[in-house]
Amino acid sequence: MLNGFTHADRAMIRIFAIIIVAAVSSFSASVWAAHAFSLYDTPKYPPQFTHFDYLNPDAPKGGELYLANPDSRTSFDKFNPFSMKGVAAAGVSNLMFESLAINSADEVATMYGLLAEDMTLSPDRMAMTFRINPKARFNNGDAVLAEDVKHSFDTLMAKGAPQFKMIYADVKQCVAVDELTVRFEFKTANRELPLIVGGMPVFSRKWAAGTPFDKIQLTPPISSGPYLIEKYDLGRSIAFKRNTSYWGNDISARKGAFNFSRIMYRFYKDDVARLEAFMAGEFDVVVEYRAKNWARAYKGPKFERGELIKATLKHSNGAGMQAFVMNLRRPQFQDVRVRRALGLAMDFEWMNRQLFYSQYKRIDSFFSNSELGAKASPSPAELALLEPMRDQLDPAVFEPAPVPPTTNAPASLRANLLQARDLLKQAGWEYQDGALRNSRGEIFTFEILDDQSALSRIIAVYVRNLEKLGIRVNQRTADFALVQKRMEEFDFDMTSQRFGDVTSPGNEMFDMLGSKAADEKGSSNYWGLKDPVVDKLVTALVKADSREQLVTASRALDRVLLHKYIVVPHWYSATHRVAYRNRFGIPSVAPKYYQADPYVISSWWQVKPRQ
Repeated sequence: MLNGFTHADRAMIRIFAIIIVAAVSSFSASVWAAHAFSLYDTPKYPPQFTHFDYLNPDAPKGGELYLANPDSRTSFDKFNPFSMKGVAAAGVSNLMFESLAINSADEVATMYGLLAEDMTLSPDRMAMTFRINPKARFNNGDAVLAEDVKHSFDTLMAKGAPQFKMIYADVKQCVAVDELTVRFEFKTANRELPLIVGGMPVFSRKWAAGTPFDKIQLTPPISSGPYLIEKYDLGRSIAFKRNTSYWGNDISARKGAFNFSRIMYRFYKDDVARLEAFMAGEFDVVVEYRAKNWARAYKGPKFERGELIKATLKHSNGAGMQAFVMNLRRPQFQDVRVRRALGLAMDFEWMNRQLFYSQYKRIDSFFSNSELGAKASPSPAELALLEPMRDQLDPAVFEPAPVPPTTNAPASLRANLLQARDLLKQAGWEYQDGALRNSRGEIFTFEILDDQSALSRIIAVYVRNLEKLGIRVNQRTADFALVQKRMEEFDFDMTSQRFGDVTSPGNEMFDMLGSKAADEKGSSNYWGLKDPVVDKLVTALVKADSREQLVTASRALDRVLLHKYIVVPHWYSATHRVAYRNRFGIPSVAPKYYQADPYVISSWWQVKPRQ
């Protein structure tokens, strides 16, 4: 659950890239328009490329795809995915909204023109100009114009969810140069800004005209994407139909994409109901995130007969960070020794054996499964970043990066809990009268809030270990809307969160880690982190002039974050677990960097009709 935004929603916000150059060094001299951009490398696809390799340009259009609600949302009350209040309908962001450029799924931080026909970066890197494709149309038939792009930017900044103000904070203004030309002017020479504005969602000035943006609820978007809302039943379903007049059928970035004539989402109250519905044939594809379900539930005659297929799809995504997140705004979590002690109570190895069927690896970094994470001792390049701030850092930062505690022999849970007890004692918490208490006799207690009932058994194991230390934990499972509201207000003690996979981290790190975001309700800085060193390292990461500098900055940042112990890391898998009805065509070449749900929706096609 991501503050009202799914990962797909956020992908519409945090998207990159828009200009092709012969080499990175030629950026400063580039004043000519081009079709694509790679942040650090030459784009893979040349001008006039026909299609992305991971799409099938000959895929037939037609057929139906039935899906379940893809996350914890069991209902929806709006079609506006960019306002703060309310719950947006599944599919609206991916299927209905487009941006000036689209990212390539087999390259790092590389994008190609979508609504934009070509783009130009100013020589001083302080402005990015886009020329809109004259064929681009909204679903009401109107041309997509520069004034619509400007309207979208101004509206998101003034009335959108708080994330937009953070992400576009360094954009000075958006100017409609002429009918089809729009220019974004920047406050700073932030290297990533051209990429960020290229990924901004665009919508028509006429969408719910006269209605305050944050009050737009069930007015269908006037947008340029390939689908329209066909019908909906609040709390039960929403159906999209492919726009027969979709403007982008013949452009290179869309060849072979979005092939289904109709996409239907059906909503189920929990994971158990969702799984039963899939087995009963109510929908076609399920992405399974529960190791127990994958090991035990996806079997039987239908799988044996080949009616249902069980597949593990490899990917090269970074694992990001999934963890129990501590809210540093709460007094009981403000001592780093306490936070470290809470991490020692997690017995991942037992969970992996007994609950996960040994399907997972432990997350050991904010950038796990990628080159971006801290490795061993700081490199000379990392030290060059960290040394000027040595007096503000724990000396341990300059030692090897910490790794999550283990219970594999010769280590043990008992030894870890003894170490945790000592740390808690140092922080002023001792076991007295049946509970862990401070000098005032107050009991150490907190609540773990979550909206996923399937996590209850995992949380229960963790809570059992915490209770051995005398900590009293209230386990609270609530519905998506309530948890979303509490997260927006930072009204929680500890919760389970998963932050998006990134191959090229940038401005979204300010929203996730920046001091300013800690006080911005609705931001992704759930932990309430305020640290000037982190702010400086995020700035260094965003301003990196090469991939090498980016990796150095991200490793230094990761090293500092790990030593703060603001999370209890979870686990990850390097595959997507997907079960589906045997009636689809799938491209022969898989992308490198992708999420399973958007991949199915955008890349598959129907081979056999639904029965």
